Order: sequence, then C-alpha cells, then structure tokens
Amino acid sequence: MKSKSDNPWDTISIHEVYDNPWIQVTHRDVITPGKTEGIYGVVHFKNLAIGILPLDEEYNTWLVGQYRYTLEEYSWEIPEGGGEPGSTALDSAKRELLEETGITAATWKSIIELTTSNSVTDERAICYVAKDLSFGKSMPEATEDLEIRKLPFEEVVQMAMDGKITDAISVATIFKVKLLIEQGKL
Repeated sequence: MKSKSDNPWDTISIHEVYDNPWIQVTHRDVITPGKTEGIYGVVHFKNLAIGILPLDEEYNTWLVGQYRYTLEEYSWEIPEGGGEPGSTALDSAKRELLEETGITAATWKSIIELTTSNSVTDERAICYVAKDLSFGKSMPEATEDLEIRKLPFEEVVQMAMDGKITDAISVATIFKVKLLIEQGKL
C-alpha cells in the first residue's frame, strides 16, 4: 500500500476562485500521474463534518428532514452539522444533536471517520452513536427548517437500502451501526 508521501501529482500553481466562511474553492494547474499537464478544482471545507445517530434502549433513532438547496430535493438524514475550528469533534456532535433534535446523550461512541467526496473535496467527517438519551426542545439555526422523526432503527436501515436516505454520511453511519449491532459491539 502506498503512503501519503508517494504523491504522483505535481502542483504548478494554485489560484483561489471563491472563499466564504465555510468553503474555499481553488483552481490548480497540475502535472498528472501520467506526466501530462492538467487542471484540478478543489473544494476545501473549513469545518469538520459531524454525524450523530442517536439510539435509545428500544433501538429507535431520530432522522432530520430538510430541503437541500444544492440537490433541489428533500433529504432525510441523521443529525449532522459542522465541527467548528477550536471545538472538539465530540463537543460539536453534542451541540448539533441538541440543536437539531433537542436530544442530549450520556454515552458517546465514535464509530466511523470518512471522506465525503474525495475526487473534488477534502471534507472529512466523524460520526458517532449517542446513547442514554434525554429529551428537550430542539433549537435549529435560523437557516434550518427541520422535520424530526423518531423511527425504529431497522426501518431506517431499510430506508437506506431502498434509496430513501442518500446522504453519504447518513448511509455510512447507518450501515456501520447495523454491523456493530449484529456483531454485539453496540
């Protein structure tokens, strides 16, 4: 297996195309691994992506539904958000779960780290299972119009299998939790 130091790409130049508080887009002139001139666009995410699958004693979980502007469609997802620089991933996960669902948890387990679309972005995600739940009032951000549903976890797995949940972070987390449950590790 090759290591990170075995990078076959050469970067000739980097030009910032766009920048906002969440992302930076750069255009890069490169020499490809095939030794030809090329271009590459990179979307750099300034926050860590966070996903949380809350799970109660009866194996129910909570999904968040919202219209996703980029997709121009409604999306069902596990509670998710951005881990801001200066905050730990776990603190960000606790904040996101509370904001989106009103749920707090006494037990947290990091279950998967992933890259979301590594052909164009450097976005990284850390996902958790939250257990020993307590319930309060959600506090979504002003930009969010969320619907929250409590569902049996097996129904959520089936939604992912049927393509009713397509968000990559959600699908990966749901299937990882399913495997951990089957292996008796959760």
